[in-house]
Amino acid sequence: MGEGAQGKGGGSALELAHELARAYFAAVTAGELPDSLLTDDMTAWLTTEGVKSKKEYQAAIRLLARMCAQPIRFTIDAITAQEDRVLAEARSKARLINGEPYEMTYVFSFRIRDGRIAWIAEHYNALIVREKLFPLMAQLA
Repeated sequence: MGEGAQGKGGGSALELAHELARAYFAAVTAGELPDSLLTDDMTAWLTTEGVKSKKEYQAAIRLLARMCAQPIRFTIDAITAQEDRVLAEARSKARLINGEPYEMTYVFSFRIRDGRIAWIAEHYNALIVREKLFPLMAQLA
């Protein structure tokens, strides 16, 4: 793995992959997914929106932050890493700007290349996103 995923004092490739996944969740909570975590050609896939370019995905993360009254919080239930792949099972909680609670359960699939995230797939409940987030997306557009 390259220097983008190197942690405190180094570590095995699997430890670094776990650390990179945790850095992703911290960045989403902060509302900004920095280039330093992502390859230049990174792409993403979202259950409700399909394939997104790096710039589109970063914009979606910023929009999510704008829809939340306070930063979204993640609980990571499990992280599994093997070779260039990381799977994370996670849950989130937030209060939206319209006062409604937002809770979601996810499975994230990451592909790692050169110590950075090259691919993210977000699997989640599309019905909750359509009911809770889509109206706010339209309002903020």
